[in-house]
Formats: sequence, C-alpha cells, structure tokens
Amino acid sequence: MTTPDVPTWVGELDRSAPLRELQVDPAYRAARLLVTVAGTPQGQITVPLVDGYAAVDALAAAIESLGPADAVAPAPVSHEPITVVVPTRNRPEMVARCLRAVLASDHPALTVVVVDNDPDDERTARAVAATGSPRVRYVRESRRGTSVGRNRGLAEARTEYVAFTDDDTEVDPAWASRIAGAFAADPDLACLSGPVLAARLGSPEERAADVALAWNKGFTPRRFTLAEPPADSPIFPFSPGLFGIGANMAVRATPARAAGGFDEAMGPGTPTKGGEDCEFLVRMILAGHVLGYVPGAYLWHHHRPDQNALRAQLEGYGLGLGSFLAKVALSPEGRAVALRRLPAAVARLRHIASREGGAGDAMPDSGAAVRLARLGRGGWAYLRRSRTVRSLGGAVPPIEVPVPPSTVPGYIRRAAAARQAAEHARRVAGTPHTGPAEHRAAPETPQADADGPDPVLPQARTTPENPGAALTG
Repeated sequence: MTTPDVPTWVGELDRSAPLRELQVDPAYRAARLLVTVAGTPQGQITVPLVDGYAAVDALAAAIESLGPADAVAPAPVSHEPITVVVPTRNRPEMVARCLRAVLASDHPALTVVVVDNDPDDERTARAVAATGSPRVRYVRESRRGTSVGRNRGLAEARTEYVAFTDDDTEVDPAWASRIAGAFAADPDLACLSGPVLAARLGSPEERAADVALAWNKGFTPRRFTLAEPPADSPIFPFSPGLFGIGANMAVRATPARAAGGFDEAMGPGTPTKGGEDCEFLVRMILAGHVLGYVPGAYLWHHHRPDQNALRAQLEGYGLGLGSFLAKVALSPEGRAVALRRLPAAVARLRHIASREGGAGDAMPDSGAAVRLARLGRGGWAYLRRSRTVRSLGGAVPPIEVPVPPSTVPGYIRRAAAARQAAEHARRVAGTPHTGPAEHRAAPETPQADADGPDPVLPQARTTPENPGAALTG
C-alpha cells in the first residue's frame, strides 16, 4: 500500500456493512481506510479524494484488491481477566485520551494501571481521577523511564494476561478481548504484538513518520520460535523490528517476570531513548518462548505532528537501536555470531536508510554519518546507564543464548548403557562389584548415530552459538 504525500484522512470501513460514498473535509486529498470484516482487519486501502469526496465505485474497486471477504477468519476473543499497563510522565491530555479508548473496550474483566513516572505535578493523577472509573488504578513511581513503568505495572498486575500500551495511542474497542483470545487459543504463546496504525496523516511530518518508522507489520498472523526461524529474516532472532513494538504488546505475566522484565537502562526516559521493547522481545525468543503477531489486536498511534518532534523521535529511534546493538555486542556470547551476521546487518541498515530517504520532504536530514553517530551515542549511553541502574538495584536482565544440545556418539552411548545394565544385574543378583574391568563392554567401531542422546546420560556442554547484530524496522 502506497500513500501519496498529501493530506490524508484516516478511517475504517467494514465490508459487512453497506458501502457508502465517502465525504470528509475538502482539505484532504486522499483517504487511508482500514478495511475490516465484521471487525477483523483485512488490510488497508488508499483512495484519492476530490474535494474530500470518493464515490462508492472507487471504494469498491480498492476494496476488491484485498481479496474476498470470506477469506478473513474472525479473530478469536476471550473474556479472561486482563490488565492494561500505561506508563506516562507529564502528558495528562494524552493519558486522558488513551484511557477513554481503553475504557470503551468490550472486555468485561479489564483493569488499567496507570504508572506515573517521576511526575512534576498532580495533573496525571487528576486525569486518572476524572475518569471516575473503578477499573483504573493510579500508581506513582519515583523512578523515571518507560521500562521502569512497565516493570512496575507488571509487578502490580493481578492477572496472568498483561497488555502494554503508550499514552499516545487509542486502542480499538476489541483490542483487549482479542489479546485475551489469542492467548486462550494458543497456550504456548508467551508474548504478542499487533498492528500500530497511524491515527492521523494530515501533516507532512505525520506522513514522514509513518513511512520511516514502519510500525504497522501488516495483517497476516505470524508465530515466531527459535525452532522455526522465519525465512524473511536472515538476522533472526536478532531482528526485533519483525516482532512489533512496545506501544502494542502483551505478555503472560509468569514468563515475562521470569525473563526479568524490561531493561531499565533502555527506553524513553533514559539517555538511550528507546530500544527496550526490541530487546525484551528478542530476550523472550532466546528464552525459548513463542511470540505471536495478532492482526486483530490493533490500535492507533498519534505520530509527531511537527518537525522538531519528528526529529527528536527519529533521533531516539537511532539511539535506541544503538543501545540494543551495544547490549548484544557486550554479551560475552555475542561477538562471534555478530560478525557472521554482519553482511545481513549492513543490508538491513541500507534498507532502513532507503526507507527513510523515501519518507517525503518533511523528513529531517540524516545522512549515513548522522545515523552511524546515533548508533554510537546510543551504545555509549547504554554502557553508562546500565552501570548506574545496576548500582541502584534496577533491572538489567542479561541476554542469554540457549546452549544447543550436543549429540553423544552412538558407540559411547551403547557402551555406557551396557555398563549400566551390567551394574543393575549385579545389584539384582547381589554380586559384589570388583572393578570396571569385570564387566567391560566389547569395543565398537565408532560410527554416526542419529538416534539422539540417551536420556539417562548427562549432556555434554558445548560452546554455544552466540548472538549477532540486530537491526529494527
């Protein structure tokens, strides 16, 4: 889907309802529409507008390009209890808008924890109180940072399903029910993300951010595990942009807590500015968990509407990526594989640069030297911040790479099994053991054996495969 760089109206259109002509503000020259089938998203279309108008025929033709409506399977839903965590700081108007959307949910057993990180005043507390909802709980956290806020929310949650969103989003009414439905439908799923769609595309900066950040990962369900690497990511599992972002993420609380939660040296509110969601998702994959991408659990994100805000956001994006790469490189197990993945990493950097270069005239100037400088500054910022956080007792969970099981040669396994059988026979017969030579197994010719290791033998620990370079986007 390509959206022209013109003022674009954003909306939704359900194929199960009668199709009508579109008439919006004449200032809009295009419309981007999320097309759903009984609420389940199928895809997005862009149609041109003339004086804010598009005829039924034009809409129908664009919709047909998505394929038949009956090919869309309804998103599973569940009403298992769920907690929504919203970390924030000094943005009461945004929090109020976010809470209105969350509280409009169709989920009957939803609670919200708003974590106010090191606030300057009581405005956020008053915004929460103004909702008048007993389902919303305000928590003041003395430490600053989105990761700190998410970890505090995860600790406060009393449900097994915990969803995270940011204060600059508006969730779909079925968002929470579909998150719970995805977990209920797949008991192996430990973490999931969903589409993050642009709420507005009126300004050039909003359109540039939408192209450059590429937060919408499409409308095809996906499942990620170490055992089944995706064919479209040569740097998997160190490809966090593939999994989604923290503005739309949910976890089962038990494995998320066991993995250490979010790295409090990373993310907004710290010198690294970002990267915490990428690092957490990769760490969950490396811990052996299953991650999912659930198109039905979508929300709307308010991109930065002006040049200064967009420049700050893109700088934070680069610093966050640099901090994540630094953490991978600083891992004792990371450097060898990082070098092996270097060609794929360089190719990914070029892809990101190309994408940003095509984001429109509003895109702030950022050549290769600027991007590399951001990566370097992000890495240095993480190195310093992680030391500080550790000294204060904060969470800096390590990246750990699973050790692959070794294969014990068949002749060794059979010899050991023979010794164990002989020892068992002696114990049954009451014969005293007189030494290893008494029941020595006949030597065998070494040969390849594909049967796998015998479960009664300890596995030899081998040098692990190590993490490599990662690039988002």
